Amino acid sequence: MAEAKIIDGKAFAEGLRARVGAAAAALKAQHGLVPGLATVLVGDDPASHVYVRNKNTQTVAAGMQSFHHPLPATTSQAELLALIAQLNADPAVHGILVQLPLPKQIDTDSVIAAIDPAKDVDGFHLINVGKLAAGIGGGAVPCTPMGCLMLLKDALGDLSGKSAVVVGRSNIVGKPMAHLLLGESCTVTIAHSRTKNLPEVCRQADILVAAVGRPLMIQGDWIKPGAAVIDVGINRVPGAEAGKSKLVGDVDFAAAMKVAGFITPVPGGVGPMTIACLLRSTLLAACAIHGLPAPSL
Repeated sequence: MAEAKIIDGKAFAEGLRARVGAAAAALKAQHGLVPGLATVLVGDDPASHVYVRNKNTQTVAAGMQSFHHPLPATTSQAELLALIAQLNADPAVHGILVQLPLPKQIDTDSVIAAIDPAKDVDGFHLINVGKLAAGIGGGAVPCTPMGCLMLLKDALGDLSGKSAVVVGRSNIVGKPMAHLLLGESCTVTIAHSRTKNLPEVCRQADILVAAVGRPLMIQGDWIKPGAAVIDVGINRVPGAEAGKSKLVGDVDFAAAMKVAGFITPVPGGVGPMTIACLLRSTLLAACAIHGLPAPSL
């Protein structure tokens, strides 16, 4: 059997960012509207700083406004909620992203609930979660699972009738991924680290999404021959050289390549899609807030 075809998330994300940029330019030219994304970062976590800086850079590169609000780690919940209220009321801001995790003195659920659902580009507000679960549309969808779905549809076309297994049940990836696949008329199983006979469950999948957060957990013999494998995991493990590390996914990539039909690499697969989908969500939010038709992206 031939090796799996690589799903190039980096290339797809580049194309999506270009389409968002073109749509943003058209919005500005036709309606004088420039979509704006506000990012809020509390504390000094180095990884979060890198993520947010990349988001801000790519927002500007797409022709949109970026409003960054760095706050000290000692910020109180009341202070953060006051900032969110200010951003909710700001007509130049169409998307609000509060970088997680937050310091322990702040209740994350209260912060998410305070964001205007129309500006909740992460798709974490309960109103948007409910819209996705109910399949009624019109709400923001979490960026990572949205990116996974776009890659799957690009690789496979119509997903209707396919058997899909999502390994992972987080609110950020696993659960919304399952709802998105149900919306495409897949038959969906949500599995996790405690699922009995997990390898057998995975082997039933035409589409296997690994989002469990355990390096190399999904083995090659867990995969149905010809299946599409989407690896959401980003795990840092020791590298071949002493003192060096490397990134691996939740799937044993080398073994899976010999069995799967399609597969995303780590890095360069799902990762680049997350920020590209964030830009897409900000643009769509701006259109919705101003009552304008959503561009095809």
